[in-house]
Amino acid sequence: MDGPSGTGKSTVARRLATALGAAYLDTGAMYRAVTLQVLRGGVDPTDSAAVLRCAESADLRIGTDPAVAEVHLGEVDVAAEIRTPAVTQAVSAVSAVPAVRELLVARQRQLIGEAKARLGGIVVEGRDIGTVVVPDAGLKVYLTASADARAARRTAQDSAAGLQSTVDATLADVARRDHLDSTRAASPLRPAVDAVEVDTTELDVAGVLAHLLAMVRDRGLDHAAAGR
Repeated sequence: MDGPSGTGKSTVARRLATALGAAYLDTGAMYRAVTLQVLRGGVDPTDSAAVLRCAESADLRIGTDPAVAEVHLGEVDVAAEIRTPAVTQAVSAVSAVPAVRELLVARQRQLIGEAKARLGGIVVEGRDIGTVVVPDAGLKVYLTASADARAARRTAQDSAAGLQSTVDATLADVARRDHLDSTRAASPLRPAVDAVEVDTTELDVAGVLAHLLAMVRDRGLDHAAAGR
């Protein structure tokens, strides 16, 4: 499941994985964790060589249980800290480093393989899942929504997490992230040629989930996890 921020990927992907009895992987959280490591080390996010060294040295562990947002750097759970504005501002620069993407994609594929062997299926979300990480996935979905709807959702999420934000500021950040993610040289954000695009602007979470479950069942993919 790919798409820009604010389209509902995380919420829907978690609920879809839960409904299917499958594992769940938030690849964006991995890039955010590396970004946090970069910021903690006082490294310039645009210094590709230094950023790669941070990525290589990071003791990053991420859970695949859709019910638990578990992201660790060493022994510290950083699931909340990786969502701070400082990380959000720097993550696009960090994730644009080709060698960092290569490193994390290898780890993502390993986690996906382990989850499939253990549970029979996994829901993976990010920005290059269908195009790079799992190009042979049984179902590829690209979520979209209007910029205004995405900014409103992001602002509501930030407020719920106790973070200060306004819709106008978030809208500007959404536009910034979209530009950086879609124009980077390494694995730019774009739908896979065989992805199903779903516009979530006018849909609530239940509506999106119902649509995705129908597609999963139409392709017989719900039997994988159920038959483990």
